[in-house]
This record gives sequence, C-alpha cells and structure tokens, in this order.
Amino acid sequence: MKRVLLLLLVFVLVGFQSFAQSTLKSYYWVQLTDKKGTPYQISSPEAFLSQRALDRRARQHIAIDETDLPVSPVYLDSLKKRGLQILHTSRWLNGATVGTADTALMRKIAGLPFVSSVQLTRPASALKSATSKFSNEELNAEIDPSTYGIAITQLTQLNGQYLHNQGFRGKGIQVAVLDAGFWHVNQIVAFDSLRLTKRILGTRDFVDPGSDIYQQHTHGMSVLSCMGGNLPGKLIGTAPDASYFLIRTEKDPTEYLIEEDNWVAGAELADSVGVDVINSSLGYGEFDDPAMDHLYSDLNGKKTRITQAANMAFSKGILVFNSAGNEGAGGIKAPSDGENVIAVAAVDKNGVRASFSSVGPAYGGAVKPNVAAMGASTFLVTSGGALWYSSGTSFSSPVLAGMGACLLQANPYANVKQVKMAIEQSGHQYSKPDSLLGYGIPDFGKADKYLKVNSMPNHSTRNSWFVSPNPFSDYLLIKNINPGFVEDCLISIFNLQGIQLWQSTFKTSEQILLNNLSILPNGFLILTIRSGGKEERFKLIKTAQ
Repeated sequence: MKRVLLLLLVFVLVGFQSFAQSTLKSYYWVQLTDKKGTPYQISSPEAFLSQRALDRRARQHIAIDETDLPVSPVYLDSLKKRGLQILHTSRWLNGATVGTADTALMRKIAGLPFVSSVQLTRPASALKSATSKFSNEELNAEIDPSTYGIAITQLTQLNGQYLHNQGFRGKGIQVAVLDAGFWHVNQIVAFDSLRLTKRILGTRDFVDPGSDIYQQHTHGMSVLSCMGGNLPGKLIGTAPDASYFLIRTEKDPTEYLIEEDNWVAGAELADSVGVDVINSSLGYGEFDDPAMDHLYSDLNGKKTRITQAANMAFSKGILVFNSAGNEGAGGIKAPSDGENVIAVAAVDKNGVRASFSSVGPAYGGAVKPNVAAMGASTFLVTSGGALWYSSGTSFSSPVLAGMGACLLQANPYANVKQVKMAIEQSGHQYSKPDSLLGYGIPDFGKADKYLKVNSMPNHSTRNSWFVSPNPFSDYLLIKNINPGFVEDCLISIFNLQGIQLWQSTFKTSEQILLNNLSILPNGFLILTIRSGGKEERFKLIKTAQ
C-alpha cells in the first residue's frame, strides 16, 4: 500500500512539475515608439492623475505634458491579442512589462511597427540567489544602556529637533515607501498610531499582485519604522505624523531587471496618488543573469530605466531619497546615480562614515552620494519585530527622508529643487564635497532658514516699496515707489520662527529711515510692510557692523 502511495505521489509531483514548466513565463520590457491612439488628453489630466497630484504640480508650477499620458490602450490591446500578459506599464518611459511562456513570440513582437525594442527582464527559470541583498544590513551593535530604546541620536545628528520642536513632524505630507515587503506592519505596536489615525493610505504589490504585503519581507517594515515608528519613550521616527503608501517592488532574494521596472511602476503610482516624498532603500547593479548587469558607465545619472524614472518623479514635484548602497568601494547603484536623486550615505553616531557605505562619484564625476545620515547602529524595529539596532544605508535613507517630509511641511511654498538644494547646502562639508559623504550631514535648522529666505513668496506681485541695503547692519531705507500714496504703514521685523523683533507705525512719505537696528540678531530676517489693506514681505540678511 505504501509503495502504491509513493508511486502515486511521484506521478503527481512529476505531473505538477511538467505543468509548471509548461506554464512558466519569462518577462520582458517592451519599449513603445509613441502614444498614438490614446484617449487621454493633457487638457484633462484628472482622468489619470488624482487631485492631490494636480495640486502638487500646480503648487510647484509644473506643467502636465505628454510623459504624463498613459500608454496607448490600442497598443496594449494588440499585445494582449497576441497572447501577452501585461504586468504593468510606464507612462513616463512609454513601455510595458509583459509575460509569456512563448519565447519565439517575442521575436515577432520586436518586429511590430509600434515597438522599438524588447528586453528580457526575468527568465522563466529564475533561481534564488545564494544570498539576500539585505543580509549584510543586520549588523547589531552593543546596547548602550543610556540610549536603549531612544532614537534621539539619529534625529539630533541632523538637528531634526529644530523642526520637531516647532511641531513640524510630517503632518499632511505623504510618503511612498518602495521596498521588498512590510511584514506585520498591520500588527506591530510601533505602527499603532499610523493604523489608528488611518495614515497608511494604501498598499500595492507589483511583485505578486495577489499577495499580502504584510506577510512579505521584513525589510520595508524596518525602513518604515525609521520614519513612521511612534512609541513615546522608546522609538520616535523622523516623520511620525506623516502619512504613508506602502509599495512592494523588490523580490528578495532573486535579482533580475524586472525589479527595476516594478520600481518604475511603483514610482508612477506614487505620483498619480499625489505623494510628496519617495523613499527607496533599494539599489541595482549586478543581477543573477550577468547579461543584465549595469556597467559603471551606465551610472551616469540618467541612463538606466529606474534612474530615468527617479529623475522623472523629481521633475513631477516629488522629493526622491535613495540609499547609496552597502557595497563600500564597490560604488553606488541605480537609481542613486540619478542627477535629481538624493543618495544617502551612512555614518555612525559620531558622524564617521560606515565602512560598508557605497562610495561615488557617479560616472562622469557628479557628486554621489549627496548627503549622509545615521545608518550604522540605527535604532528601529528589526526583522524580528523587536526594538534594536541595525545597520545599512537602507536605514540612513529613511531617517533622512523623514526629515525631508518635515522640511516640506515647514515650507509649503518650496519646490523640490529648492528643498534638495537646501538639504545639500546645509551639509557640514558643503564647501568641500567628496565621494564618501558627498555634501555631508545636513543641518535641518540651516536648511529651514535657507528655504524661509529663498522660497517664501511675497504677498503682492507688484511691490509698492523698495528696501535697501540688503544685507544691512544698522539701518534700512524704505522708499515708496507710488508717489502720492498717503496711507499709514505698519513696519515689522520677524525672525524665521515668526517671532516679532521690531515694529513701528509711520505716516507714509517718499522714504522712511529705520535707524539703530544693530540690536537685531544677525542672520535671516523678514520685514513686512502693511499699508492700504495689503502686505508686502522682504527677505533680509542682518550682518555685524
């Protein structure tokens, strides 16, 4: 009887294996030539972008263009009719990831008039890598009893308390986390506040659309805890009041080019729902199929598809943070090479570069990594669900991305170019960037002051007043540009925190002289003039005499 059962089991297994082999699919990137036949129009973007996405574009004066239009459904229907499975598409890059078990079919697809190229991104016979790409990130440090359970070090190293103490903890800012899975985020107590206040806004799995991302890899959960974790007295992330989209694009432990295309799809989803920040603790360079590997010359800031998409996300008004990588001298990976991507290196609590942190520059010499944050012994929720220390640029990136969300909240008029520049210029080695830490460790107090001066709009489009000199030390001369204007005016001077430092009312004349201003603190100040029912603002710099 046992022999009969064994034979039956062998028959079933062989039959299942034969069935599986006959239905295994390979996946390909199909690059399309154009978007002919699309029913979508630039003039009606609400058909393919959320209102929040449109508001973000409008706020940053970003026009809707052809790259926003979805892929032509006429072309997709043609591919489907030929037997291809459409896994996902890219409107930015105008292509599609497709699956088929018929490799001969793809040669015919490559010859279609609306297809410019076809590239294998995952073979049907994909095997697991010998190691996980995240395995070298669980480098637990000795517990320091004085700081155990407290993540204050990774915050204060960035002067993040400057924003937190003012109430800027990411409220109203939406962050998309692109990662390998978010194991038990729906259960772990550190994420209770996210769940109770419904600030996990959505989830999507581009690797296996039918799966439960809360049962997948732990990596994204640990990454999320660096930003959104909230256990008072134990762990406070850098953006505990922000809202989050959890998007799975990485399949671990395999490594194939399809994961980059999953990333592209994830970034486009993030754009369409209107997020403000993307954190990606992922990087790509070497694959299980060496034919897919990126050469160093490919990492020029704009060549690979994933890097193109990361740059495009930035151009649509999204701040993009990416871990520099854990390859040390092996160098950064895509999309950290992106010219618009903030690639984040790892340092320890003393600001010393972690030996595993990938070095730059990008091919061609562009500064990479851009900046650095604490990624050696970062305090977070580890893979086992406990609070502990772990290391990797996977964690320095979200530590910094969370602060980026706070900076956006504090400066709603700033665009992403200004914010990226402010973060870089606040770095401790901005004047002498290198290939190890880039511009260095940012100071978010300095970054905020930079934005207050350089991004705050004047309330009027046409000034009625002219203020000089700027910079000033002891006096200001205010001239009335509109002769005959007789309204009284209230002149006030504030610091960047909104605290009034000086105020006086004047009868309007052609010019007003403000004397004895040396008592004001040096640095950036805001002068306001209220008269005739309107207010004008001027950004000033006070210097020593």
